[in-house]
Amino acid sequence: MGRLMQRRRVLKLSLDGEPRRREDVLAAEEPLEIRLGGRSFSVTMRTPGDDFDLVAGFLVSEGVVWDAGQLGAMRFCAGEDEQGRQTYNVVEAQLAPGVALPETSLERHVYTSSSCGICGTASIDAVTKSSHFGLAGEQPGDLPELPLEILLSLPDRLREHQQVFERTGGVHAAGLFGFDGSLLCLREDVGRHNAVDKVVGWALREGRLPLRNTVLQVSGRASFELAQKAYLAGIPVLSAVSAPSSLAVELAQETGLTLAGFSRGRSLNVYAHPERIIASRVGNSV
Repeated sequence: MGRLMQRRRVLKLSLDGEPRRREDVLAAEEPLEIRLGGRSFSVTMRTPGDDFDLVAGFLVSEGVVWDAGQLGAMRFCAGEDEQGRQTYNVVEAQLAPGVALPETSLERHVYTSSSCGICGTASIDAVTKSSHFGLAGEQPGDLPELPLEILLSLPDRLREHQQVFERTGGVHAAGLFGFDGSLLCLREDVGRHNAVDKVVGWALREGRLPLRNTVLQVSGRASFELAQKAYLAGIPVLSAVSAPSSLAVELAQETGLTLAGFSRGRSLNVYAHPERIIASRVGNSV
């Protein structure tokens, strides 16, 4: 856990006592440069750890790869900080022979921000055209069923396994669960999108894509970007502790993704495609 957390001295102020200095544990945040074919492709701020999973998942989210055989070797490039220590903040990824390098222009294959100045319809269209694991073609009678009780239990199960959050209170988590509630993979990061990329990248490297019959449970809200990442990985259910954005709901409705929010305790809201969830009086009108 060495690079995941850092210790800092802080001044604690309170209305109930005198100021006092103490040591606090913070979640680490460092830049990661992703290179493809020797060229810089992207830079993201992340919590160090599971960096190869992060890179692999990011490439899935960008529509560059969707099968483990398309991604070749990954390695850390040399780099040192002011004290001469290896930073491990640059990852060079190689694509397999025959896999085309993405364009290096600012316009990505998939729009990764709902505030990029492009309208929602165009953003959704870009995502659906980049997908290799569509969900909308499934027939209701063929859908695996997810018990509501299991879906509601996932936020607590996610929280139980958040080791970095337990120490710092400063990271998001994404957990991949089976429809039976089994935990398949959990990743933490200062960026919620990075945590999801780490989960998807783990699945890619394990040869598990598409992620049928799984639930992606996230610790915060469900943005357009998280719905995009779930859909491109073939994940049929995205559940969030907090609210979804309007564009996330539109994308879920368009693509067949089951989207749930405000999953807390004994209730949740289903914003799109409730037909996968087993519960009395669950309708199919969303």
